[in-house]
Amino acid sequence: VQLQASGGGLVQAGGSLRLSCAASGNFFSINFMGWYRQAPGKQRELVAGITTGGGTSYVDSVKGRFTISRDSDKNTVYLQMNSLKPEDTDVYYCKARISVRTSGLYEYQYWGQGTLVTVSS
Repeated sequence: VQLQASGGGLVQAGGSLRLSCAASGNFFSINFMGWYRQAPGKQRELVAGITTGGGTSYVDSVKGRFTISRDSDKNTVYLQMNSLKPEDTDVYYCKARISVRTSGLYEYQYWGQGTLVTVSS
């Protein structure tokens, strides 16, 4: 199973970016997908997550500005980031909890590569 993230870049404050993360490989189901960010010297934090049932969660600092969505047919999660602020500058990581059928059905956690979002003031 692999997660391929894309969509980062440089944007001015107030601008928008959309991150994408696609899961590929042989798996049974995707149970959760989310975006995390990590600034240098800080712990990785959940920015937004979405469950199989469509339930979403956001860190307070992005509520009303970021929207997470999911295309189940494409096994892809998106993070639409609007009204970006310089403090949103970070490396963003995609994470998924995926069930894989081997000798049984087991859930594993996978991370995509980071994508850098830079917001200039």
